[in-house]
Amino acid sequence: MSTELDELYQSVILDHSKRPRNFGEIADGAVHVHGDNPSCGDEIDLSVKFGADGLVEDVKFKGMGCAISQASASLMTMKLKGKSEADAREMLRAFHDIVTVEVAEPPRMLGDLRLLAGVKKFPQRVKCAMLAWRAFEQALERKGDGPTVSTEPH
Repeated sequence: MSTELDELYQSVILDHSKRPRNFGEIADGAVHVHGDNPSCGDEIDLSVKFGADGLVEDVKFKGMGCAISQASASLMTMKLKGKSEADAREMLRAFHDIVTVEVAEPPRMLGDLRLLAGVKKFPQRVKCAMLAWRAFEQALERKGDGPTVSTEPH
């Protein structure tokens, strides 16, 4: 990363981790998912409210963890509000790709989330960045063996 991009990365990550957007929970009519990353202790409780039309009407999170997991969750909630399920799934795939493989040009639809592309150099940090997204994926599925999702394979 260039020095300017590195500074922007640090600024955005610190801002969203110290002042997370959409922090809290949705009480009525929301899908609730708990996610954790046992390897580092990050945890997230995600609330997603889907509209009758299938759009992501609202999404909030609570949790604790490293700056990357908190910033990723905060940025994710901002980008997903108002998105259709298809668009949300496309964003999930695109984000997964930018943090796991070399992508020539990260998709513009990800906005500031593109700044997290550098975590791919640190495999343990990929789990931190993906925690909220894995929880959101579970919320989309509205299924599972319970209300918990983990970054560890079963």
